[in-house]
Amino acid sequence: MVRSLNSCRHEKLEKQFMGIDTGGTFTDFVLLSGEQISIHKVLSTPDDPSVAILQGIRELGLAEAAQQGRLVIVHGSTVATNAALERKGVKTVYVANKGLKDVLTLARQNRPELYNLTPDPIEPPVPEELCLEVDCRIDALGNELKSLQDKDIQRLVDAVQALNPESVAINLLFSFLDSRHEKRIEAAFAERYFVSRSSFVLPEYKEYERGIATWLNAWLGPKVDRYLERLVSELHGCSVAMMQSSGGTVDAAQASKRTVNLLLSGPAGGLAATRYIGEMIGESRFITFDMGGTSTDVALIDGDIRLTNEGRIGDWPVAVPMVDMHTIGAGGGSLGWVDGGGMLQVGPESAGAKPGPACYRAGGQRPTVTDANLLLGKLRPDAFLGGSMALDIGAAESAIRPLAEVMGMDVRDAASGIIRVANEHMNRALRAISVQRGYDPSLFRLCCFGGAGGLHVCALADGMGMKKAIIPVYGGVLSAFGMLVAPHERQLSHSSIQLLSESDEASLIAAFDEMANRGRLELEAEGIDAADITVGYSVDLRYLGQSFTLNLAWSSPEQLIEQFHQLHKQRYGHGMKRPVEMVNLRVAVSAPGQHFDMPSPSEPSASDIERVVIEHVVIAGYEERVPVYPRTELGVNKSYLGPLLIVEQVSTTMVEAGWQVTCDRFGNLLLDKIED
Repeated sequence: MVRSLNSCRHEKLEKQFMGIDTGGTFTDFVLLSGEQISIHKVLSTPDDPSVAILQGIRELGLAEAAQQGRLVIVHGSTVATNAALERKGVKTVYVANKGLKDVLTLARQNRPELYNLTPDPIEPPVPEELCLEVDCRIDALGNELKSLQDKDIQRLVDAVQALNPESVAINLLFSFLDSRHEKRIEAAFAERYFVSRSSFVLPEYKEYERGIATWLNAWLGPKVDRYLERLVSELHGCSVAMMQSSGGTVDAAQASKRTVNLLLSGPAGGLAATRYIGEMIGESRFITFDMGGTSTDVALIDGDIRLTNEGRIGDWPVAVPMVDMHTIGAGGGSLGWVDGGGMLQVGPESAGAKPGPACYRAGGQRPTVTDANLLLGKLRPDAFLGGSMALDIGAAESAIRPLAEVMGMDVRDAASGIIRVANEHMNRALRAISVQRGYDPSLFRLCCFGGAGGLHVCALADGMGMKKAIIPVYGGVLSAFGMLVAPHERQLSHSSIQLLSESDEASLIAAFDEMANRGRLELEAEGIDAADITVGYSVDLRYLGQSFTLNLAWSSPEQLIEQFHQLHKQRYGHGMKRPVEMVNLRVAVSAPGQHFDMPSPSEPSASDIERVVIEHVVIAGYEERVPVYPRTELGVNKSYLGPLLIVEQVSTTMVEAGWQVTCDRFGNLLLDKIED
């Protein structure tokens, strides 16, 4: 197993802290060494993400520090996500009660194509021959109806040994009420197999969702465990923690036990950073927009990061807590193409890291959003990645030309079309997490990050009727930055279905406290000081007869009933005269991540702001040449009117006409719409 952070806490002052975000196209690095912050990017290596990580460490001059185990790394990995999407988990046996081994195959019977009378068959998550049954039963009140005999366990052990799997997933009915049967089965297999039991992974009602989470954990866990073990070995024992989908970190030594909690680890880092920066600038309402090379993630922060237990990965629900995020296949590498009806489309297919956009000169020949931005003048061919990677305008034009010919238009008009279609895809995603949920976007600041996002921020804000935006400091690597400042965290839950008006408040608080103590013990095992740990209680509520829930912070049952009515009306536009039912208890146990003062950018020595202009360039849509500024040379609290380009090491920002930009004392770029 990988080394725990606990062994290195006493050496903290000698260590350097690094956030690493492995994306589909780039792997991002943020290094904190004392008060000095360094950032870096390398192309990802999807076949083995550790190759890119080690390359970045070498290029940052940290090979010796890694050999000495002086790096403390917080890592957002796509290993589990990619393995799930590509169906490359390990051979896993699924154990259920007698008569219920087909639950995962039957699923919810939802039809993805409602009017298709002959749909293609869906591959079951677990092959029939790997689904086993055991003859025992707990009822809906937690009573034992059929005991688990030793002979039943031995029969199960013999059947599993004959199948020779790598892992075992155990999902028994009502195990969240009484886990003794699952724990006995787990004990029988723990020494030989990777074992996941539902009463640990997701102790909530809904046997299908609970079963999928448990199976995913077992199916992907060994792959994540091997990856982390290999990575830490190659880093000579450097401490490694993993970013969880909920926006908090977990020690790598425990991460493989909670693999299903890592499926959205990269994007969650950006939200953790946004919340941290919001505290610095005194704002708490953001709509986030993370545009990378392969995809775009959008989310809403209203005081705190919103979590959901209704996420999905591929065809499967993922009912563990994760950041409430909407993801679309539109990124810098998204491909432009014409459909059968002659309409221009962008994505979801991407050029990825290999071969990448045509302008990367790595073999790509099809047009991408990045190629279009370069051709329109919004990307500087000699300033990409701080000048370390030259872009080929000719290659971009050659890639877009066939598309333009099919559509019967000029190459630059085709490039503009690619950008407009991509922007509309992203605006649709932004509306899905704001307007469609009862939020007014104009009351929020659009927080844009990711390597490609700054080129689109003003156009997207205009499309949403938003008046404010921000390009955070280190915005091109914000997810990696967020991994440094993210809290150490555990999200625990337990189903407790009852009418809120009939609930026993003392019993509920006792249940909350029991979960909180478990979370505290796990964090303390990572070396977290007990005095730094905070705990928050919440409940999932619904009207009696509903299937879906809303989450509210814990207060008295009487207050919760009133708050639920108000929240339901805000979210869905109406309330109901029905009893309010409690479904799940939830506990968040957390401790602060790294905290440091952001260094203020240095004032430019020139009194005339025009002296920091690098050049004036031609950008499609503007008659006059547009000035280009290096981000590091912008004056603190000085306002600059668009149109203009701002270039930096890991991203480029296009400030459109009608907007102004101000660099605050932390280095964030604050964009404001100029009122007529």
